[in-house]
Amino acid sequence: MECLRYENSVWSKMGSEIKVEVIHKETIIPSSPTPPHLESLSLSVFDQLQPEFYVPLLLFYPNNSNEINIDHHSLAAERSSLLKTSLSKTLTHFYPFAGKFEYNVSISCNDHGAAFLHAHVNCSISTVLEKPDHEVLKQLLPADIASTQEVAGHLLLVQANFFECGGMSIGVNISHKVGDAFTFSKFINSWAAVSFGSSASDHIVVPAVEFGVVASLCPPLDFFNSRQPIVEFAKEKLVTERFVFEASKIDALKSKAASSTVPNPTRVEVVSALIWKCATEASRSNSGSVRPSVWCQVVNMRKRSGQPLTENSLGNFVWYFASMTMESEVDLQSLVVKFRKGIEEFKEKYPNGVSPQDVCQTIQESGNLMTKDGIDNYSCSSWCRFPFYEANFGWGKPSWVSIRTMAAKNTIQLTDTRDGKGIEVSLALKEEDMAIIDRNEELLAYASLNPAAI
Repeated sequence: MECLRYENSVWSKMGSEIKVEVIHKETIIPSSPTPPHLESLSLSVFDQLQPEFYVPLLLFYPNNSNEINIDHHSLAAERSSLLKTSLSKTLTHFYPFAGKFEYNVSISCNDHGAAFLHAHVNCSISTVLEKPDHEVLKQLLPADIASTQEVAGHLLLVQANFFECGGMSIGVNISHKVGDAFTFSKFINSWAAVSFGSSASDHIVVPAVEFGVVASLCPPLDFFNSRQPIVEFAKEKLVTERFVFEASKIDALKSKAASSTVPNPTRVEVVSALIWKCATEASRSNSGSVRPSVWCQVVNMRKRSGQPLTENSLGNFVWYFASMTMESEVDLQSLVVKFRKGIEEFKEKYPNGVSPQDVCQTIQESGNLMTKDGIDNYSCSSWCRFPFYEANFGWGKPSWVSIRTMAAKNTIQLTDTRDGKGIEVSLALKEEDMAIIDRNEELLAYASLNPAAI
């Protein structure tokens, strides 16, 4: 264990200085060595295509104890110890997370371990939740989203943050090279199950995990084995905002977006359509021209591969479909129709899943589209229905789950609200586009801009 003390300080929007002090950092290795026959995990072509950055997740747990004289320091030490012990047990099943990334070929499952940081925050948890601040939330995560393994040192990093009130948050960063949202949710809930059951029994049942299945069906391509030239993106000032759509507002939005073609739109369809509409209008207003607009939606392929064995496969198994609008006037109903048409065409085109050859063809086609000037491209990933709010480590379920989109232009992340019926949107746009979005009356009629998360 590495004993250290360093702190990050940031001023919240509430005007108070919030300090996050890391007390110590250590490496957690699997409780049982990884067997020799599992020491190398080949990447699939879908793993190869994922950018090397860290997916962030924050789980917030208020102090629900009614005890007045509780020793918060002892409570933090007890919970930190439980998290480390259960993490070690869980890594035995999720052994690639404790390995090392061998550039775009494989994961060396060598029990290198995961990083665990214990941190103290000099305020109550309510201070953070009353007005979530992007800069404050970043301090509760163990690594920068844009880090690589060479910088972060591990594929999985955890930071347990303990607040003065006895509440806590668990910040997790996982390399996108080892898993997508489905895999992330399986890991978090398996870890929580081990932690929750540790005090009662050593015989913890962890859901069966399936690594390597996708690589056997969609093996890696040699073209992606060598390091590719770094793509230089235009330097633009971006702003990330959080919008929350409550269930009642989504119901009203569904009524507005329904049409004879799509009489029963989903909540993801109507929220995505409204965000796309407002973003397109903002971009066109700032550019002074009617620009074509493309929306790329990530699709979980596990139940779309035609292979029953992929339904619980771990790693990365996502692809996408794209919808485009070139009309001078964009309306909600027509965009919902485009979404529905996009997914239906996707199902028809890939009835038995996506092959490596399909991947190459799609990359070539989309590359031609993405590099054209005068086109706005938006990329959306939905984490809705993944059960992050079920993660009970032994002190209740989280009151708030926060995910933040990477600070890349025109990226959108969707996740459930606590009741599972609303949607939170993390949206990253150019500063000038966001300035218009923030004042969009149609959007604000259905969504709240960064409300309290209490």
